[in-house]
Amino acid sequence: MLIEGISATARRLPLARAWDGGVDANHIVVVRVDAQGGARGTGFAWTPGVGAGAVLALVREDCPAALLGRPADPGPRWADLIRHLRDAGTGGLTAMAVAAIDIALWDLQARAAGVALTDLIGRRRDHVAAYGSGVNLDLPLPELAEQVRGWLDRGHTAIKIKVGSPDPGRDDERVAEVRHIIGPDRRLMLDANQRWDLPGAVRAMRRLQRHDPYWIEEPLPADDLAAHVRLRSATDVPFALGENLRTVREFRAALEAGICDVAQPNVVRVGGITPFLRVAELAADHSVPVAPHLLPELSAQLALCVPMVSMVEDIDRASFAALGALARPSGVEVREGRAYVEGGAGHGLEFAVDTPAPQVP
Repeated sequence: MLIEGISATARRLPLARAWDGGVDANHIVVVRVDAQGGARGTGFAWTPGVGAGAVLALVREDCPAALLGRPADPGPRWADLIRHLRDAGTGGLTAMAVAAIDIALWDLQARAAGVALTDLIGRRRDHVAAYGSGVNLDLPLPELAEQVRGWLDRGHTAIKIKVGSPDPGRDDERVAEVRHIIGPDRRLMLDANQRWDLPGAVRAMRRLQRHDPYWIEEPLPADDLAAHVRLRSATDVPFALGENLRTVREFRAALEAGICDVAQPNVVRVGGITPFLRVAELAADHSVPVAPHLLPELSAQLALCVPMVSMVEDIDRASFAALGALARPSGVEVREGRAYVEGGAGHGLEFAVDTPAPQVP
């Protein structure tokens, strides 16, 4: 099947409640790739803040030259796009644009074969553990406690909360309260979102590790491997890294440095399904499980297929379904702390791109 056309549309998806730092919406760029015989695949890029307009321009103006008239095979076309766009960089906005097309090509291939995406890749399991997660550092403690109890009511046995307050005592109080609510046997993950410097991270982890965190996520700037190595000597808490690692090479460096105990690739930020699967194989080579970052409707599907998996992230009121981005249910369902995938051909994500919505500036 040769690629005959590419189209893209952007949407702004308002959040039910603004995230820390004033992020009040997520943005998606929905891409459709058409091939011979009427075959079509749908992909997307995602960003919680800036960049959707730039991604839209890359897809519309720069990507077609590397795609039109060529076979709709994800792997070779991914490599073609990376080479074609190299002057704009190999990560960041470029990777997000490539991801949207790569996801569309995987969807197209699965639909053309009449199989689910998970079956095209190779499903290894029928379900995967999920955890409740929220962007909640700015929530008052009573509201945080209410959010956590809501996750427990929905059957979650693993919870993640944000840390990194200017006052370390505030973090300690909040983590202690959440541990009290969930009890000693459920998993409690902490996410610092790169807010600490090395001395601050050392002090924080000395206080917080008494609450038995299952992992500490992004305790330091994601690209500062040397600081992570030094922090490793100060705490036994596993490190979860990857939402801000943008290439397979960056993951390889973190894994080889011994500072990535749980790999968290974001399928859009790494450039699509093709490199995501490479990251997962690389992580497995280092005996490290994958816990995909956000985007549960696609992340759950990929988690069923990777060699080693930890959990998928059930983000509070920020899935595509919760944000009203989908025209129909995706087939991904989280219940009783597990994610299940049921559906027809392709990845099952049908975006409501034609409904009226504020356009990305």
